[in-house]
Order: sequence, then C-alpha cells, then structure tokens
Amino acid sequence: MPGMPLPPSRWTLRAQLLASVLALLTVVMLATGALTVLETRRYLEAGLVTDLRGAAGRVDERRGLRDGDGEGDGDRRVAPERRGPIAAPGGGDVLVLGLTPAGAVATTASGVELNAVVNESGADDTLDAGQVAAVAAAATGTRPTRVEVGGDVGTYLTTTEVLPGGSRLVVGVSTEQVDELLAKLLAVVAGGTAIGLVLVGVGGTVLIRRSLAPLDRVAATARRVSALKLDSGQVALAERVPAQDADERTEVGQVGLALNTMLDNVESALHARQESETQVRQFVADASHELRTPLASIRGYAELTRRETDPVPETVTHAIGRVESEALRMQVLVEDLLLLARLDAGRPLERDRVDLSLLAVNAVSDAHAAAPDHAWELDLPEEPVEVSGDEARLHQVLANLLANARTHTPPGTRVVTRVRPEGPLVRLSVRDDGPGVPEALQPSVFERFTRGDDSRNRANGSTGLGLSIVAAVGQAHGGRVEVSSRPGDTTFSVLLPAT
Repeated sequence: MPGMPLPPSRWTLRAQLLASVLALLTVVMLATGALTVLETRRYLEAGLVTDLRGAAGRVDERRGLRDGDGEGDGDRRVAPERRGPIAAPGGGDVLVLGLTPAGAVATTASGVELNAVVNESGADDTLDAGQVAAVAAAATGTRPTRVEVGGDVGTYLTTTEVLPGGSRLVVGVSTEQVDELLAKLLAVVAGGTAIGLVLVGVGGTVLIRRSLAPLDRVAATARRVSALKLDSGQVALAERVPAQDADERTEVGQVGLALNTMLDNVESALHARQESETQVRQFVADASHELRTPLASIRGYAELTRRETDPVPETVTHAIGRVESEALRMQVLVEDLLLLARLDAGRPLERDRVDLSLLAVNAVSDAHAAAPDHAWELDLPEEPVEVSGDEARLHQVLANLLANARTHTPPGTRVVTRVRPEGPLVRLSVRDDGPGVPEALQPSVFERFTRGDDSRNRANGSTGLGLSIVAAVGQAHGGRVEVSSRPGDTTFSVLLPAT
C-alpha cells in the first residue's frame, strides 16, 4: 500500500549495510552503557552501605533512649552526655530516628525527641508525622533498605537496630548524591549513544556511498547496454565496464569483469547474427530479382497460348489458366519479398508531401470495386492531413490493410477507414466488425508469413506478407503499427510522423 515502508528485503544495498552497522553499533553501545551503569551503581551503593555503617557506628544513642513510653518498671533511662548534631560520614545527610515499640518517636533521657536529619551544615531538621510513619513502616530490619521519606527529605538508605525493651533506632544516609550521579551517567550514556549513532550514520553513508561507487558505475554500464537496440540491424556494442572497476581481486571488480566477458560474448553473437541475416537478406533479394524474369516469361507464354487461334483442348486451356494464375501469385510474392529485402537493407524511401486523405479516398474506392459486398466507409477530417513519405509505399500500406479486411471478413462486413491527427503523429486506421483476430495470433500478426486460422474465411490465397509490409513501411517512415481486436471490433493502425 502507498505510504507503507518497504520490507528490508526490498531495501537498497546501501540502506541494508547502513541499517546493519547502526543496529550492531546500537547493540554494542547499549550493552556497554548498561554494564557501565550497573557496575557504577553497584560500586556507589557499596560505598553507600559503608557510609551507612559508619553513620550507625557514630550514632550511639542507645543509652539515651527511654525504654518504652517512660512508664513502667524502673523507668530506665541513661542520659547521654551530648545532644548536638551527629556528624555525617562522607559529607552527606544522615537520618536518625528513634521509635518506641508503639511506633511513636522516642526521646532521649533528657527529654529530647530522637528525630533528626543532619545535613552538611550541621543543622538538624525533623520529620513530620507522615514521614515518621513512612520510615517506621519501611525500616523493619537490619538489612540496608531504601526508604522514600517524602516531602523535600528525599530517599535514604536505612538500617534498623532493635534495642532492649523493643525500641528501634533507625539510621539512614541520603541517596541523593548517588541517584544524581547515576542519572547523569544514564544521560551521558543515552546522549553518547544518540550522538554516536548520528555520527556513524552520516559517516557510514559517506563511506558506503564511496565504497559502492564502482558498483554504481557497473550498473550504469549495464543500463546503457540495456537501452541499446539489439534486436536487428548492425549493432555496435562498445559499452564496457572501466578497467579500474573490473579488477578480479575485488568483489565489485569480479562483477565488472563478468559483465565485460558477457558483453564480449554478446557482441560476438550479434555480429554472427548480423552476418547471417545479411546473407539471408541478400539471398532473398537476389533470388527475388532473378525470379522476376522467368515469372514474367511464364506469364507471357501463358497469355500467348490463350491467344492461339487454333482449337485448344479445354483441359489444356484450364491448365494454362492455372499456370498464369499461379505465376501471377508467385510474382506478387516475389515483389513483396524484394520490397521487404530492400526495406531491411535500409534503402531510403522517397520523401514527398503526401495527402493521406486523398490516398484514403482512392484506396477505399479501389477496395469497393474489388469487393462490393462489403460496406466501405470513410471517416476523414475537414482539412487534408499530410505526412512526409513515399506515396507509393503508403498507398501500398493502406491497400494491404483494406485487402486484409476484405480477405478475412465475411460479406456484409462494415469496414471504416479513418485518418486523424494525434499531436505530432497521424493515425491511419482500418476498423471492421468482423470475427476478429485470434488472441493467440495478435502478438505475431505483423510478422512475416503469419496467416490467420481457418475461421478467418480466406476467400483468396494469402502470402502472409501483407501486414509485415505494413509494419516495415511504417517503421521506415519513423512510425509504428498497432492492432486491437475482439469479436466484432478489429482495428489495425499505422502511426506516422506528421508533416
């Protein structure tokens, strides 16, 4: 469907190479970045655990915690000698929170709540009730645990120590510096990967284009050869892959060398074909030329015999008539072959201004006289249509088209001869409503000695050269021929350059 991307199998070689390189680079860079980030995270978290243990060792408040809620047996308490801020090992913030068995904030022996976040400046912040509840819910074991305290306090790695009497002492170190460093590292890895892909994409495109330039030159040579007309005539196949692109030591050079070898073989075959065609054409021309004289003599003697005044047996008269008829038919065939041989040899035609409208009128008049049982019609424009060409040959083209319609259609068939300008061309067409040309015969209908099947109802003999002469004369005038046929609608057209 339009707009859908092409599948990889239909990508160009450049696109496939570039996509493969970019995919491989992406995998390598992402794997390297992931290993780097994971290893850095492991290292930083190990350092964070060490800082946490150092902070827990420095925070020795167990002696200052009241056992329970300050009531009960003995109301044991040991007053610390210090209430100042707790030093933060490693320069980061340290969280210290004492919790009673009931989950409330514990106090020291001097009545001060053990609820402090010691920052780098040594100032103490306190947690609100929601933050205390969050820490109390998450900090339940001695294993280091990440706790999202909430608010502007951030995330802490905490450890919990259970004291005699059920109280708990939670100590934590801030993970802010570690998280920021990992975030920056992730950004660097992602940015580096993106920049690397862009640089490799641009550089890879340039390098791949330069590396495949010889292949482009080989393809250009193949395209020039494919545009040459190789089906007939003298062919000069001078195209070759340049020597620098035909080095067998490289992959592209091997392709170029193979193409040059193939072109050498093709050129040899074309020369052989041309020599064979030339010999055949020369033979046909010579044979046709030599047969004209004896055929004329045969016809002359046959006519002379018919003019004999002495009685001639009826069987002899019939035989002489058949000899004359077949000699005439053979003479037409010889003339057609000689004309085709001359056209094949490239013999130039006359170039005069020819009025196709007048030519069509005369040809249709002749066809009407030859086959009055057909319905002959003309479709001509108001103004005369002229082309530059050989009037005799163009008349033969139109006569052959009309004879083809007369020969291969039953009586009563409507045949319309039409002349119409079409831009730089003039279309001369003959259309009939007869049975049509069999579909299997249409591709070869203009080839020599092509005849229709029995359903075409040929009333007279056919040499199979009429339409081939139409095609040859049309091409000699710089035009082309077309056929369109289905039962009840058959059109033969000749398109010629307008004057």
